[in-house]
Amino acid sequence: MIGVVEAFSPSYAEARRKFLQGCVAAGLKVDAHPHPLKGRNGEDLSMDVALDGSPDAKHLLIVSSACHGVEGHCGSGVQNFALHDAEWREKAGKAGVAVLYLHALNPHGFAHGRRVTHENVDLNRNFVDFSQALPVNAGYARLHPLLLPAEWPPTPKNQAEIGAWIEKHGIPAYQLAISGGQHQFDDGLFFGGKAPTWSNATFRQVLRSQAQEARKIAWIDLHTGLGPNGIGERIFACRDDKVAYARANAWWGTDKAPVTSIYDGSSASALLTGLMMNAVYEECPQAEFTSIALEYGTLPLLDVMGALRADHWLHAHPKAAPDLADAIRARMMEAFYTDTDAWKGQVISQARQAMFQAVDGLTAGG
Repeated sequence: MIGVVEAFSPSYAEARRKFLQGCVAAGLKVDAHPHPLKGRNGEDLSMDVALDGSPDAKHLLIVSSACHGVEGHCGSGVQNFALHDAEWREKAGKAGVAVLYLHALNPHGFAHGRRVTHENVDLNRNFVDFSQALPVNAGYARLHPLLLPAEWPPTPKNQAEIGAWIEKHGIPAYQLAISGGQHQFDDGLFFGGKAPTWSNATFRQVLRSQAQEARKIAWIDLHTGLGPNGIGERIFACRDDKVAYARANAWWGTDKAPVTSIYDGSSASALLTGLMMNAVYEECPQAEFTSIALEYGTLPLLDVMGALRADHWLHAHPKAAPDLADAIRARMMEAFYTDTDAWKGQVISQARQAMFQAVDGLTAGG
């Protein structure tokens, strides 16, 4: 067994070591997909994949971490706890549900304490059709010069200009313009890229090798950074499909806390483009697909946005003063990982409930 607190890790290297050890303890084979670059301390990076169950299973649950690198501290903790959770493994095994753990979808971001990939791309905005004209985010284009000023911390003038924009347009419009996804500014926030990333291609490879036998696929993608601290919002993560939404709500929703949606404005998330879930539709067309992003709150929205601005500024100014760089990195960690026992307990209990519910949903009706 592993304790709730012990399941979490302060670094990518330790998180990966715990995941690999957990797989050994559970008797699971790990397929490692080495990343071409190294971590901040020279460590090897990998998207590690383990299947708990039969490769021929018709019901498949995917549990993934670190789509947004630094958020992997949370998701990895959930996966590491699950590997040692005998009751959970018995539940899935007896139901005939195979569980596919994807540890560190974006290992480079995880290891470097960034949300983006080594290409500076938000992985969850990268799944667009690059053979077509890319979406244009006019709101972001107007904000970009203000978001990444020449100096950090921002000057009072810069802060006043952003404050005036928010006062005029509102915080929801500010969130949508910034986080919705953009393809114009390679150095900018929430950049969707101009080509598929390494993580995009590798994830698709995993789906082609591990998910072709499934006739029903559920996916819980673990995230942090939006909403009240410690509360896991269950955000519908399929295409805008009323039948799939009703199914997700039946599995994971309640009268008091229904599954939220970016399509109807009920989610803390803005309406996004280039979502990773598109790959499941494209690579696994044989399967009925039901998915949520489980999004745990950390800091208030504007504090999280401020941490992201600082991180992107630092990436563009690698020779920044060491004290400033350390402060920016610490702020990023705080924005996406609340390092308290209470928060970790909330994360595990809510994720565990969602996983049990996914098994029941997948097997309802046979």
